[in-house]
Amino acid sequence: MNRQKRWYDYLWVASLLYLILGFFNILFAWLGLLCFAIPLIMAAAGKDKGYCNRYCGRGQLFALLGGKWKLSRGLPIPHWLKSKWFRYGFLTFFMAMFLNMLYVTWLVFAGVGELRQAVTLLWTFKLPWHWAYPVQVTPWIAQFAFGFYSVMFISTVLGLVTMFLFRPRTWCVYCPMGTMTQMICTVKHGRKE
Repeated sequence: MNRQKRWYDYLWVASLLYLILGFFNILFAWLGLLCFAIPLIMAAAGKDKGYCNRYCGRGQLFALLGGKWKLSRGLPIPHWLKSKWFRYGFLTFFMAMFLNMLYVTWLVFAGVGELRQAVTLLWTFKLPWHWAYPVQVTPWIAQFAFGFYSVMFISTVLGLVTMFLFRPRTWCVYCPMGTMTQMICTVKHGRKE
């Protein structure tokens, strides 16, 4: 049965556009804050994970690439990837990356550190991204953008890898935002995981 498409069925375009625009101008990375704030607000205000189930453009993008375009092997998701210890461990790792990004931004803001025009993957691999900084702004604003884009970029790469290896929306199983919204729903509404 084919249901009629709604406006939010096309939010995958926003996820794709975010990655493309950030590639050419790193300051677009600031828009990613919407991907952080909206799911948490919706979970706190609502009764379920409506953002994840309906509005997440990244999940839609993986479903499109892996499902419709058949770029996924479609294998079952391993139990360890769905386990509570892995999801909370990955959330902890993700939050450590985020806090490190904020710390580096603060160092630049305080004048103690220099602007790093690179996208960093897992604190290890630095991809020079200097072409994506065409407009000079206050250095800490650019540093936050480079750091935030790094977090968004690596999570997209991890999502693509697990999409290819397993089912299209495997990322959704261990997504840090999904884990946080689930925690909010559990605490606020007494729902079990």
